[in-house]
Amino acid sequence: MSVDFDIRPNPAPASAAERAALLANPGFGRVFTDHMVTIRYADGKGWYDARVEARAPIPMDPATAVLHYAQEIFEGLKAYHTAGGGVTMFRPEANAARFRTSAERMAMAPLPDELFLASLHELIKVDRDWIPTTDDGSLYLRPFMFASEVFLGVKPSSEYLYLVIASPVGSYFKGGVQPVSVWVSQDYTRAAPGGTGAAKCGGNYAASLLPQAQAVENGCDQALFLDAVQRRYVDELSGMNVFYVYADGSLVTPPLTGSILPGITRDSVITLAREKGLRVVERPYSFAEWQADAASGELREAFACGTAAVITPIGTVRWPGGEFTVGGGESGPVTMDLRQQLVDIQRGRADDPHGWVHRVL
Repeated sequence: MSVDFDIRPNPAPASAAERAALLANPGFGRVFTDHMVTIRYADGKGWYDARVEARAPIPMDPATAVLHYAQEIFEGLKAYHTAGGGVTMFRPEANAARFRTSAERMAMAPLPDELFLASLHELIKVDRDWIPTTDDGSLYLRPFMFASEVFLGVKPSSEYLYLVIASPVGSYFKGGVQPVSVWVSQDYTRAAPGGTGAAKCGGNYAASLLPQAQAVENGCDQALFLDAVQRRYVDELSGMNVFYVYADGSLVTPPLTGSILPGITRDSVITLAREKGLRVVERPYSFAEWQADAASGELREAFACGTAAVITPIGTVRWPGGEFTVGGGESGPVTMDLRQQLVDIQRGRADDPHGWVHRVL
């Protein structure tokens, strides 16, 4: 579909000096660019009123449907500076497809893939000066959509508001890339079969906040969830998929059964690992197996992966009954090699045989 964007420049953008000061140490998700994208949807009318406008609060009626029934989805991806002065994104077509399937699961109007991509292009073109040029810097893009109809009643909304905001970011974890510790939640699960685990909706993340707080209380960086049925098998972290590297060079990762988010980084890792000749097995993986294989030394490495953190080694695993380390608590060679290869492709420093890098400017 073809939708023209109305470009409305921010009348009071950050000055070059203000922007430079913010980009010197942006952290993650704390600094935002001057503009945002908004597109509206109504039953019988379709998508309309596409704008790039000044980033501002969203006026909202107290009876707006999302506040009561949580019809909301989002995505996350990054834009990068290239050595030649251009701007690229990594696999945005996959984000567009996942955004569409998330909408379908949440009974929301699906945004056409081409409109999703066009919205990213338009915002990047306007706010390209906000993209960090540091080695670990990027522009984190957050497309999201929510039910905007004003009503009280349990039914799909007839109106939606789609937005894109952007945030210049550095490393996801403080201190950069180093092994993280995970807390294996015994009391809570992230998602159940038949639920919304495979959709990128805010409710999945809300459910992870209490166990994440428990993780921090127990000195860990992230919470890790087991399956909701048997409480035996590893699902994922609150925002990342998990991989295990064995002594024979094989990798194991939990399968996509409908309760795990189909990560784009996860899919990229599987592709790159197989191209290196590594065997990748998608199968149920129990917490007991993790403990036993870490103790025997058969399991050499474990890592988490996702858009925000890319690939992050897992060094320590803790739960109410004890703790153990993987690979001596250090970053493993397979993990770091896959990370380096993926980052090099994302930033245009390596060949891209799969056409994953999407040029914007």
